[in-house]
Amino acid sequence: MPQLPCVNLGGLQVSRLIIGGNPFSGVSHQTAEKDAEMLDYYTTARLKQTLAECERLGINTLFARADQHIMRLVREYRSDGGKIQWVAQSAPEMGSLEANIRRVKFFGGVGCYIHGGVVDQRFERGELESLRPAMTLIRELGMVPGIAAHQPGAHLEAQRIGLGHDFHMVCFYDLTGRRGQIEAASKDERFRPEDPAAAVAALRQLERPCIAYKVFAAGRNDPREALAYAYSHIRPTDAVLMGVYTRHQPDQIEQNVRTALACAG
Repeated sequence: MPQLPCVNLGGLQVSRLIIGGNPFSGVSHQTAEKDAEMLDYYTTARLKQTLAECERLGINTLFARADQHIMRLVREYRSDGGKIQWVAQSAPEMGSLEANIRRVKFFGGVGCYIHGGVVDQRFERGELESLRPAMTLIRELGMVPGIAAHQPGAHLEAQRIGLGHDFHMVCFYDLTGRRGQIEAASKDERFRPEDPAAAVAALRQLERPCIAYKVFAAGRNDPREALAYAYSHIRPTDAVLMGVYTRHQPDQIEQNVRTALACAG
């Protein structure tokens, strides 16, 4: 199989298809029952097998939450010889943002970005500037800083004020009903069909590299169609993040890599 192309993310060489960690942490964006099902399925052993499969297929980077579950997983996977890069999403339930960032560094993170719900909150309150110290700390620790957001306007405002980030995590869905709320039920989320076009319009105005995420609408979109749409609308300097749940489709990762190669190779 041909090698996935890479993009430069603040000095990191990152495959244009990235594995995302929400399903690994039981975040389905569907139902509480689905959350529990994912947690039961993704044992540590199965997660390590999944990451090894990603590496075999050319995916060299994991974007996943900086929670105890993922930090332990990364440590064990590295101890077993795994090489995949970990770019961490801050985990609000861990308390202090500064302490969470320092834990990311301790557990081997090469990058860290601020949770989309947190960025949404600060944007809605006119407080994006308050995240500047976090960007500075991430960089001082030798990691690549970034931000996630569900609202396109948050990314444009972060660019306008020069927040100090090296990349954007651009959500293809605004998640109206949840945005700005860290703790909210999945039933409050709405994946509107017009959202991807708005996300792309903002992405094309951003100067720094972007990672398109939620392109599958948390399992609601056909993967092949979603990947084709994403790669045809992002720039060559951008990449796509995918979550996978292989319980009912064991070859899901390989199929998505083949689609990515056809679209972005």
